[in-house]
Amino acid sequence: MKKAILFFGIVIALALAAFTWFKDINGNWSAKLKGPDGNEFPISYTFKVDGGTLTGTVTSQIGTFDISEGKVEGDSLWFIGNIKTMKIKNKGKYFADGDSISLRVGARSTHTTLRRSTEK
Repeated sequence: MKKAILFFGIVIALALAAFTWFKDINGNWSAKLKGPDGNEFPISYTFKVDGGTLTGTVTSQIGTFDISEGKVEGDSLWFIGNIKTMKIKNKGKYFADGDSISLRVGARSTHTTLRRSTEK
């Protein structure tokens, strides 16, 4: 019985630690995204994590757009960037040691690395 309680306590502590650790993605992030023509363009994200829900905005040369259906689980994140009439799926992983996010964007899974930005 004591082992079961201890195990349950450890599982809860690990789950809380994962959410606490992941809240560190709150704030502004920036990257260069390579388009289909090979040209790179700047893109920035503002993330807000509340429990397991991720919200925020995506900003590019064509404007600022909302993030929807965002989720965080452990060090993984998923969200949709609602760019005008398109819904672009994004999937990523947060690396606390390097304070970076490896992100796959869109149907072509274009890869970029987000770095924390000090700009607002």
